[in-house]
Amino acid sequence: MQTIVVWFSCGAASAVAAKKTVEIYGETHRVRVVNNPVAEEDSDNRRFLKDVEAWLGLPVETATNPTYPTASARDVWAKRKFMSGPLGAPCTVALKKEARQEWERMNPHDFMVLGFTADEKVRHERFVKTERDNVLPVLINAGITKKQCFAILKDAGIALPRVYAQGYPNANCLGCVKATSATYWNHVRRVNPEVFADRAAQSRALGVRLVRAKLPGKTRGERIFLDELDPSETGRPMKTMSMDCGIFCEEKPK
Repeated sequence: MQTIVVWFSCGAASAVAAKKTVEIYGETHRVRVVNNPVAEEDSDNRRFLKDVEAWLGLPVETATNPTYPTASARDVWAKRKFMSGPLGAPCTVALKKEARQEWERMNPHDFMVLGFTADEKVRHERFVKTERDNVLPVLINAGITKKQCFAILKDAGIALPRVYAQGYPNANCLGCVKATSATYWNHVRRVNPEVFADRAAQSRALGVRLVRAKLPGKTRGERIFLDELDPSETGRPMKTMSMDCGIFCEEKPK
Protein backbone atom coordinates (compact mmCIF):
# COMPACT_ATOMS: atom_id res chain seq x y z
CA MET A 1 0.00 0.00 0.00
CA GLN A 2 1.03 3.57 -0.61
CA THR A 3 1.15 5.80 2.45
CA ILE A 4 -0.73 9.05 3.01
CA VAL A 5 0.24 11.26 5.94
CA VAL A 6 -2.31 13.75 7.25
CA TRP A 7 -0.84 16.67 9.18
CA PHE A 8 -3.29 17.38 11.99
CA SER A 9 -2.96 20.76 13.72
CA CYS A 10 -5.73 20.37 16.34
CA GLY A 11 -7.87 22.66 14.21
CA ALA A 12 -11.30 21.96 12.78
CA ALA A 13 -10.20 21.85 9.13
CA SER A 14 -7.35 19.39 9.59
CA ALA A 15 -9.61 17.15 11.71
CA VAL A 16 -12.20 16.94 8.93
CA ALA A 17 -9.44 16.51 6.34
CA ALA A 18 -8.19 13.49 8.29
CA LYS A 19 -11.69 12.01 8.46
CA LYS A 20 -12.29 12.49 4.74
CA THR A 21 -8.92 10.95 3.94
CA VAL A 22 -9.78 7.84 5.94
CA GLU A 23 -13.19 7.63 4.26
CA ILE A 24 -11.83 8.04 0.74
CA TYR A 25 -8.49 6.26 0.94
CA GLY A 26 -8.63 4.08 4.04
CA GLU A 27 -9.29 0.87 2.12
CA THR A 28 -6.61 1.39 -0.51
CA HIS A 29 -3.85 3.27 1.31
CA ARG A 30 -2.10 3.30 4.63
CA VAL A 31 -3.23 6.50 6.37
CA ARG A 32 -1.12 8.03 9.15
CA VAL A 33 -2.22 11.09 11.11
CA VAL A 34 0.56 13.17 12.65
CA ASN A 35 0.50 16.18 14.98
CA ASN A 36 3.19 18.71 15.88
CA PRO A 37 2.55 19.48 19.58
CA VAL A 38 3.37 22.99 20.75
CA ALA A 39 3.51 23.82 24.45
CA GLU A 40 1.90 27.23 23.99
CA GLU A 41 -1.35 25.82 22.60
CA ASP A 42 -4.37 25.74 24.90
CA SER A 43 -4.52 22.54 26.97
CA ASP A 44 -7.99 21.71 25.59
CA ASN A 45 -6.36 21.00 22.23
CA ARG A 46 -5.16 17.69 23.72
CA ARG A 47 -8.74 16.78 24.62
CA PHE A 48 -9.79 17.61 21.06
CA LEU A 49 -6.97 15.47 19.70
CA LYS A 50 -8.18 12.46 21.72
CA ASP A 51 -11.76 12.98 20.55
CA VAL A 52 -10.63 13.15 16.92
CA GLU A 53 -8.46 10.08 17.43
CA ALA A 54 -11.52 8.10 18.54
CA TRP A 55 -13.57 9.50 15.63
CA LEU A 56 -10.96 8.44 13.10
CA GLY A 57 -10.29 5.04 14.63
CA LEU A 58 -6.59 5.74 14.16
CA PRO A 59 -3.85 6.84 16.55
CA VAL A 60 -2.58 10.40 16.16
CA GLU A 61 1.21 10.28 16.11
CA THR A 62 3.49 13.12 17.15
CA ALA A 63 6.43 14.70 15.35
CA THR A 64 8.82 17.00 17.18
CA ASN A 65 12.11 18.72 16.49
CA PRO A 66 14.85 17.02 18.56
CA THR A 67 16.60 20.39 18.88
CA TYR A 68 13.62 21.57 20.97
CA PRO A 69 12.48 18.61 23.10
CA THR A 70 10.10 20.86 25.06
CA ALA A 71 8.23 21.74 21.85
CA SER A 72 8.00 25.25 23.27
CA ALA A 73 7.78 28.37 21.14
CA ARG A 74 9.15 30.38 24.06
CA ASP A 75 12.29 28.28 23.99
CA VAL A 76 12.68 28.86 20.25
CA TRP A 77 12.38 32.63 20.68
CA ALA A 78 14.84 32.63 23.56
CA LYS A 79 17.44 30.56 21.71
CA ARG A 80 17.14 32.37 18.39
CA LYS A 81 16.72 35.84 19.93
CA PHE A 82 13.92 36.46 17.44
CA MET A 83 10.13 36.24 17.64
CA SER A 84 8.55 37.35 14.37
CA GLY A 85 9.22 39.16 11.11
CA PRO A 86 7.82 39.82 7.60
CA LEU A 87 8.62 36.26 6.52
CA GLY A 88 7.00 34.60 9.51
CA ALA A 89 8.01 33.30 12.91
CA PRO A 90 10.89 31.01 13.92
CA CYS A 91 8.60 28.92 16.13
CA THR A 92 6.67 27.71 13.09
CA VAL A 93 9.89 26.87 11.25
CA ALA A 94 11.40 25.01 14.23
CA LEU A 95 8.36 23.31 15.70
CA LYS A 96 6.31 22.66 12.57
CA LYS A 97 8.40 22.68 9.39
CA GLU A 98 11.67 21.27 10.75
CA ALA A 99 9.75 18.75 12.88
CA ARG A 100 7.86 17.64 9.76
CA GLN A 101 11.07 17.32 7.77
CA GLU A 102 12.67 15.22 10.51
CA TRP A 103 9.62 12.95 10.57
CA GLU A 104 9.62 12.65 6.78
CA ARG A 105 13.29 11.69 6.81
CA MET A 106 12.48 8.73 9.04
CA ASN A 107 9.07 7.88 7.55
CA PRO A 108 8.86 7.59 3.76
CA HIS A 109 5.41 8.32 2.35
CA ASP A 110 3.74 8.92 -0.99
CA PHE A 111 1.18 11.66 -0.38
CA MET A 112 0.30 14.24 2.25
CA VAL A 113 -2.96 15.91 3.26
CA LEU A 114 -3.25 19.36 4.85
CA GLY A 115 -6.29 21.21 6.16
CA PHE A 116 -6.71 23.48 3.15
CA THR A 117 -10.43 24.18 2.75
CA ALA A 118 -12.41 25.10 -0.35
CA ASP A 119 -11.97 28.78 0.52
CA GLU A 120 -8.17 28.37 0.61
CA LYS A 121 -7.37 27.24 -2.92
CA VAL A 122 -4.72 29.95 -3.30
CA ARG A 123 -2.86 28.74 -0.20
CA HIS A 124 -2.98 25.16 -1.47
CA GLU A 125 -1.66 26.19 -4.88
CA ARG A 126 1.15 28.21 -3.30
CA PHE A 127 2.16 25.30 -1.10
CA VAL A 128 2.20 22.89 -4.03
CA LYS A 129 4.33 25.33 -6.01
CA THR A 130 6.84 26.17 -3.27
CA GLU A 131 6.92 23.15 -0.93
CA ARG A 132 5.43 19.83 -2.09
CA ASP A 133 3.59 18.65 -5.18
CA ASN A 134 2.23 15.45 -3.63
CA VAL A 135 -0.60 17.11 -1.64
CA LEU A 136 -4.07 15.58 -1.90
CA PRO A 137 -6.60 18.46 -1.62
CA VAL A 138 -9.37 16.38 -0.07
CA LEU A 139 -11.36 19.29 1.38
CA ILE A 140 -11.00 21.41 -1.76
CA ASN A 141 -12.09 18.55 -3.99
CA ALA A 142 -15.11 17.95 -1.74
CA GLY A 143 -15.98 21.66 -1.72
CA ILE A 144 -15.81 21.81 2.09
CA THR A 145 -15.30 25.25 3.65
CA LYS A 146 -13.96 26.04 7.11
CA LYS A 147 -17.46 26.88 8.29
CA GLN A 148 -18.69 23.50 7.07
CA CYS A 149 -15.87 21.82 9.00
CA PHE A 150 -17.32 23.25 12.21
CA ALA A 151 -20.74 21.83 11.30
CA ILE A 152 -19.32 18.39 10.47
CA LEU A 153 -17.61 18.17 13.84
CA LYS A 154 -20.76 19.32 15.62
CA ASP A 155 -22.79 16.63 13.86
CA ALA A 156 -20.17 14.09 14.96
CA GLY A 157 -20.63 15.18 18.57
CA ILE A 158 -17.08 16.54 18.86
CA ALA A 159 -16.71 19.82 20.74
CA LEU A 160 -14.33 22.27 19.09
CA PRO A 161 -11.22 23.35 20.99
CA ARG A 162 -12.40 25.91 23.53
CA VAL A 163 -10.27 28.67 22.01
CA TYR A 164 -12.85 29.04 19.24
CA ALA A 165 -15.56 29.78 21.84
CA GLN A 166 -13.17 32.25 23.46
CA GLY A 167 -13.20 34.27 20.24
CA TYR A 168 -9.88 33.22 18.72
CA PRO A 169 -9.76 32.74 14.91
CA ASN A 170 -7.99 29.37 15.10
CA ALA A 171 -6.72 26.73 17.52
CA ASN A 172 -3.06 27.70 17.27
CA CYS A 173 -0.88 29.01 20.08
CA LEU A 174 -2.29 31.53 22.49
CA GLY A 175 -0.58 34.87 21.98
CA CYS A 176 0.54 34.18 18.41
CA VAL A 177 3.54 36.39 17.65
CA LYS A 178 2.65 36.61 13.98
CA ALA A 179 -0.29 38.85 14.92
CA THR A 180 0.22 42.60 14.73
CA SER A 181 -3.38 43.69 15.29
CA ALA A 182 -4.18 45.68 18.43
CA THR A 183 -7.59 43.98 18.36
CA TYR A 184 -5.98 40.57 18.66
CA TRP A 185 -3.52 41.49 21.39
CA ASN A 186 -6.11 43.26 23.52
CA HIS A 187 -8.29 40.18 23.12
CA VAL A 188 -5.43 38.09 24.48
CA ARG A 189 -5.03 40.60 27.32
CA ARG A 190 -8.71 40.18 28.29
CA VAL A 191 -9.09 36.42 27.82
CA ASN A 192 -5.62 35.17 28.74
CA PRO A 193 -3.94 37.94 30.75
CA GLU A 194 -1.13 35.66 31.91
CA VAL A 195 -0.24 34.89 28.28
CA PHE A 196 -0.31 38.59 27.38
CA ALA A 197 1.97 39.41 30.31
CA ASP A 198 4.40 36.67 29.33
CA ARG A 199 4.56 37.75 25.68
CA ALA A 200 4.98 41.38 26.75
CA ALA A 201 7.88 40.51 29.04
CA GLN A 202 9.73 38.27 26.58
CA SER A 203 9.23 40.60 23.61
CA ARG A 204 10.48 43.54 25.67
CA ALA A 205 13.54 41.52 26.75
CA LEU A 206 14.30 40.65 23.12
CA GLY A 207 13.52 44.14 21.82
CA VAL A 208 10.63 42.96 19.65
CA ARG A 209 7.73 45.29 18.89
CA LEU A 210 4.92 42.86 18.17
CA VAL A 211 1.89 45.12 17.81
CA ARG A 212 1.01 47.93 15.44
CA ALA A 213 -0.98 50.86 16.82
CA LYS A 214 -1.65 54.52 16.12
CA LEU A 215 0.31 56.90 18.31
CA PRO A 216 -0.67 60.48 19.19
CA GLY A 217 0.15 62.83 16.34
CA LYS A 218 0.69 59.97 13.87
CA THR A 219 -1.51 59.20 10.88
CA ARG A 220 -0.30 55.64 10.42
CA GLY A 221 0.14 52.76 12.78
CA GLU A 222 3.62 52.10 14.13
CA ARG A 223 5.20 49.10 15.81
CA ILE A 224 5.22 49.33 19.60
CA PHE A 225 5.90 47.01 22.52
CA LEU A 226 2.96 45.11 23.96
CA ASP A 227 3.36 46.82 27.31
CA GLU A 228 2.84 50.15 25.51
CA LEU A 229 -0.49 49.08 24.00
CA ASP A 230 -3.53 51.03 25.18
CA PRO A 231 -6.14 48.49 26.42
CA SER A 232 -8.83 50.34 24.45
CA GLU A 233 -6.90 50.33 21.15
CA THR A 234 -8.46 48.43 18.25
CA GLY A 235 -7.16 47.39 14.86
CA ARG A 236 -8.28 44.95 12.21
CA PRO A 237 -11.10 42.62 13.28
CA MET A 238 -9.75 39.15 14.03
CA LYS A 239 -12.28 37.49 11.74
CA THR A 240 -10.58 39.09 8.72
CA MET A 241 -7.22 37.61 9.60
CA SER A 242 -5.57 34.31 8.78
CA MET A 243 -2.82 33.37 11.22
CA ASP A 244 -2.59 29.68 10.49
CA CYS A 245 0.39 27.97 11.99
CA GLY A 246 0.80 24.89 9.89
CA ILE A 247 3.44 23.58 7.54
CA PHE A 248 4.20 27.14 6.51
CA CYS A 249 3.61 30.40 8.31
CA GLU A 250 1.75 33.51 7.27
CA GLU A 251 -0.34 36.40 8.48
CA LYS A 252 -2.36 38.20 5.86
CA PRO A 253 -5.85 39.55 5.21
CA LYS A 254 -8.15 37.14 3.43
